[in-house]
Amino acid sequence: LDANSALMELDKGLRSGKLGEQCEAVVRFPRLFQKYPFPILINSAFLKLADVFRVGNNFLRLCVLKVTQQSEKHLEKILNVDEFVKRVFSVIHSNDPVARAITLRMLGSMASIIPERKNAHHSIRQSLDSHDNVEVEAAIFAAANFSAQSKDFAVGICNKISEMIQGLATPVDLKLKLIPILQHMHHDASLASSSRQLLQQLVTSYPSTKMVIVTLHTFTLLAASSLVDIPKQIQLLLQYLQNDPRKAVKRLAIQDLKLLANKTPHTWSRENIQALCESALNTPYDSLKMGMLSVLSTLSGTIAIKQYFSSAPGAAATTARSFDLVKLAQECCYHNNRGIAAHGVRILTNISASCQEKDLLPLEQDAVFGLEALLVLCSQDDSPGAQATLKITLTCMVKLVKCRPHLSQSVVESLLTQLHSAQDNARILMCHCLAAIAMQLPVLADGMLGDLMDLYKLIGQSATDKKQELLVSLATVIFVSSQKALSTEIKTVIKQQLENASNGWTAYRIARQASRMGNHDMARELYQSLLTQVASEHFYFWLNSLKEFSHAEQCLTGLQEDNYSSALSCIAEALKSYHKGIASLTAASTPLNPLSFQCGFVKLRIDLLQAFSQLICTCNSLKTSPPPAIATTIAMTSGNDLQRCGRISNQACMKHSMEEFRNLATRYGDLYQSSFDADSATLRNVELQQQSCLLISHAIEALILDPESASFQEYSSNGTAHVESEYERRMMSVFHHVLEEVESLNRKYAPVSYLASNTCLCNAVIALLKVPLSFQRYFFQKLQSTSIKLALSPSPRNPAEPIAVQNNQQLALKVEGVVQHGSKPGLFRKIQSVCLNVSSVLQSKSGQDYKIPIDNMTNEMEQRVEPHNDYFSTQFLLNFVILGTHNITVESSVIDSNGIVWKTGPKTTIFVKSLEDPYSQQVRLQQQQGQPPSQQQQQRTAYSRF
Repeated sequence: LDANSALMELDKGLRSGKLGEQCEAVVRFPRLFQKYPFPILINSAFLKLADVFRVGNNFLRLCVLKVTQQSEKHLEKILNVDEFVKRVFSVIHSNDPVARAITLRMLGSMASIIPERKNAHHSIRQSLDSHDNVEVEAAIFAAANFSAQSKDFAVGICNKISEMIQGLATPVDLKLKLIPILQHMHHDASLASSSRQLLQQLVTSYPSTKMVIVTLHTFTLLAASSLVDIPKQIQLLLQYLQNDPRKAVKRLAIQDLKLLANKTPHTWSRENIQALCESALNTPYDSLKMGMLSVLSTLSGTIAIKQYFSSAPGAAATTARSFDLVKLAQECCYHNNRGIAAHGVRILTNISASCQEKDLLPLEQDAVFGLEALLVLCSQDDSPGAQATLKITLTCMVKLVKCRPHLSQSVVESLLTQLHSAQDNARILMCHCLAAIAMQLPVLADGMLGDLMDLYKLIGQSATDKKQELLVSLATVIFVSSQKALSTEIKTVIKQQLENASNGWTAYRIARQASRMGNHDMARELYQSLLTQVASEHFYFWLNSLKEFSHAEQCLTGLQEDNYSSALSCIAEALKSYHKGIASLTAASTPLNPLSFQCGFVKLRIDLLQAFSQLICTCNSLKTSPPPAIATTIAMTSGNDLQRCGRISNQACMKHSMEEFRNLATRYGDLYQSSFDADSATLRNVELQQQSCLLISHAIEALILDPESASFQEYSSNGTAHVESEYERRMMSVFHHVLEEVESLNRKYAPVSYLASNTCLCNAVIALLKVPLSFQRYFFQKLQSTSIKLALSPSPRNPAEPIAVQNNQQLALKVEGVVQHGSKPGLFRKIQSVCLNVSSVLQSKSGQDYKIPIDNMTNEMEQRVEPHNDYFSTQFLLNFVILGTHNITVESSVIDSNGIVWKTGPKTTIFVKSLEDPYSQQVRLQQQQGQPPSQQQQQRTAYSRF
């Protein structure tokens, strides 16, 4: 159904005489808004709902209220706000208090679009004095929402709220509901200050548990919004934590301290942290100790921990272990409560990771021992609590090893030892941890593979879901640990276990991991075995393409240095498989899943291999027809450095080769820019491919074409970057090796002989190809999905039909857009703003050629808009002075929160026909007939208007 038909269908339901059908139609509106999120539909839909609200019964009104609350982000797309509010507001004068209450809640839900409506403000103030409880509660809800949106309302209602709270006639349960409104009184400093004073009075005047809890929490939220009083609030909460005997109040204080620790860790002084440590050391209750430790563990991962150690009195004299925080963490590491132990270990890990001072080094060992003890304890237990603690422990292990690589060996050994006796759930998590550590550091030696293989054989006996998951996790660890190549024995064991106990999905996941780790021979065999087990031809073609790509990459593993003829045959064989694979991949794509990134990545890989092959051929041709002995002298006398290459054809080939590699690097850059939803490992992989193209083009320029001016800045910063995977580590070492070779050749023999430069270039190509390509996650799996839907107005009924515009007028083009997300919005990066680019091109002229200023020939405009609730709109004024048909293209790109531009699309095109205005047409026709318009005639036409 299109938008209008869907709306008509629901409208039919609203007009029905049966209450059930009306309710069904109302509750189906949110789905309609999700499917067609543009203002023209949303406006008419909300006006229909407002009509139902006005004339329906209370149950229908309640349904409309729920729809409005669910569709809060679409409210600002209502164009006729006045009409909508008028229809809803008419119910406020009803004699039925429930109808008035629903109307107040409706107004409260709409506060974001009508923050300054005085009649709504007045109704809320009046209803607060009502004798009906339902109406008063609705008025409180509306007051809270309006206070958050409108400064005027907040200032006006503040005194009223304070009178009601302090008034003796107001029941206590109503006071408890009124107090949270004060959290929104943060619009200016004086309002926030008066609200704080009121809350301070309430805390002392009403010491009952419920009142203290509500007041303190409101106090915290007000401080967090106004930002000024956070240090005072932390002191107040710590005071209650230390002095108030009630457990409920202490728990609330801990909860609020956690909130402030997450929001503003920099405002915590050393005294605050010290006070919290003392409370935790002194409390006899485990639940409270655990809460305080969770606050401290949050703070230990932030800047606050450095302040704690640096601003200590007499810090030079004291050792690390004499600090209360360290004492507390060490004491808790071996606590019999798992949660407390996990927080203790986390604090020690964070201190070890962030504070690199000498006297804090002994804490590393404390952290490792604590982690090992927790690992032994939690890996034997299958309960959800133990699994949650184990996750914290393993995360800390990965963090510690990343910051302190020398601890990796002991951590990995303890993990491998514990794997055999652990529960299946724990084993899966431990395998993930081992893989994460091994990706960063090559710590899994071949000697450890035996243990892993024994465990793999043992697990393969049963076919439960957990065992399947474990097979995948273990296989990943095995692939990571044997990065060079899998022995035939290991491959046989893996395949046997998969045949015995696994389903096709497990085999596919293991093959996918093999492709990610560069074990292409294993991946090819697994994809081959799965080809006959899939349900649709699209899946068949997808698996077939993966099999061909794996075979192509497998062909490249046989490359050897200085053996260029075999290198050419290997590349040719790989290209043959790649061409088969890309044909299969194209067949696997569907309109809903176009596989654009996969096709782009593989096409670039094919072109890169062809460019490498061409370069080796060019170098070989230089050997068969070397430049003459006097080539260098000719180059110096003629001033053309390219003469050193000998023949003109050789020079042209080398220059063409260099340009081709630069062009490939640009195309890799475009692929990078179009992959907004890709994970960081995939983007890094694309970046490495781009850098390998730039490296070879630099080497050609530095050795052969222009040694003096060749420069290569791309590598200046990458040496210090943290390497995330074995593939990246190997690529970076090849880059550095090739650069050193090129520089040393330039230094030793300037100018470089053609033989040395050819050898260096060919070896660089072979070294790059010998690193097995890694097919990263985004090639197989899309975790984040973001797309933009554009709507242009005016828009023609038929897409091929042009919009008519007179050439002396401007076209106001309105561009509206909606950002659509998948199940995990903003997982890797978020949209900060959308960049809209409008350009017009003249397609066909009609009429004579006039001399027109160049500015009027084209329209090129760009605007940046920030989406609000995933919606944006803007307008462009376009000139079409030249008569004829113009093609207008609107292209959108996305700017993320780091300011990086991503070319996500889409591109929308409309046609405009520029017509001559009637007056100019008349003048032109008269001129053609040779009758200049006479003065008298002109006068008469001018007077005839009056």
